[in-house]
Amino acid sequence: MRIASWNVNSVRLRLPALVAWLRAAAPDVVCLQELKCVDEAFPRAEIEAEGYNVLVHGQKTFNGVAILSKAPLEETQRGLPGADDEQARYLEAIAPDGAGGVVRVASIYLPNGNPAGSDKYAYKLAWMARLQAHARELLKLEEKLVLAGDYNVIPDERDVYDPAAWREDALFRLETRQAFRRLLALGLTDALRATSDAAGLYTFWDYQALCWPRNKGLRIDHLLLSPQAADRLKTVAIDKETRGGEKPSDHVPIRLDLA
Repeated sequence: MRIASWNVNSVRLRLPALVAWLRAAAPDVVCLQELKCVDEAFPRAEIEAEGYNVLVHGQKTFNGVAILSKAPLEETQRGLPGADDEQARYLEAIAPDGAGGVVRVASIYLPNGNPAGSDKYAYKLAWMARLQAHARELLKLEEKLVLAGDYNVIPDERDVYDPAAWREDALFRLETRQAFRRLLALGLTDALRATSDAAGLYTFWDYQALCWPRNKGLRIDHLLLSPQAADRLKTVAIDKETRGGEKPSDHVPIRLDLA
C-alpha cells in the first residue's frame, strides 16, 4: 500500500502537476496540504476522474487539507481536537488496507509559527501540544496509523542546508524540535529516518534566493507511523523531480510503501 503526502501550495494552480504525479506514482492514499480553497472550489471532478475518492477540509485563501484514496474513505475527524480552531489544518480518515483491515491516515498542515516569540509561535506550540494529545489517544487504538503532512518542523541539523542560519527560526528553534521529539516519544516512527540516516534529504526549497538550483532545502514534510504501521514499512521515497517541473509547488511529495 502506497501512502503519500504533498503540500501542493494551491491545489487549483498545481492541478496539472498533481494529476501527472498521481498517474506516475500511483499512490493508494494521498494527504494534501495548503489547498488554499474552500471545499466547493476543490477540483473534485478532475481528481475523481483519476480514480480517487476525495475528502476535503478547505479554507478560503489559506490552509486547507485533503485526503485522496483509491478505496472508499470514512472520515473520522475534521479539525484537530482540543480547541475551537477556524484554521483548516487537520483531516483524518480510515481506508481499507487491501489485506482485510484498515489504515488510519491524517493530513496535517502544522502552523509555521514565524516570527518566533510572537502569538503565531505560541499558536504553533499549542497546536503541537494538541496534536500530541490526540496522537496519544489514536495510538491506544493499536491500528496502522500514518500521520502525514507538512509539519513545518526541521527535526535535526542534517535536515537543513545551513543549520546556523535557521537556529532561531520557528521551524528549527529548540522548543519546536523538543515538541516534535515528544510526539515521536509516544511511540511514533519517522518513516524516512527508519530507512536512511543520510543528510540532505529535503522536501522543501523556497522560491527565493535560487534555493532550488543551489539545493538550499529543508526536510519539513514527514510521515509518522504507529508501531503497527512501522512493522510493515518497506520503502520511503521523496519525489524530488516535481520541484523542477512547470509551476512547481515549493514542496515535493514524500511517500512510503507498506507491506
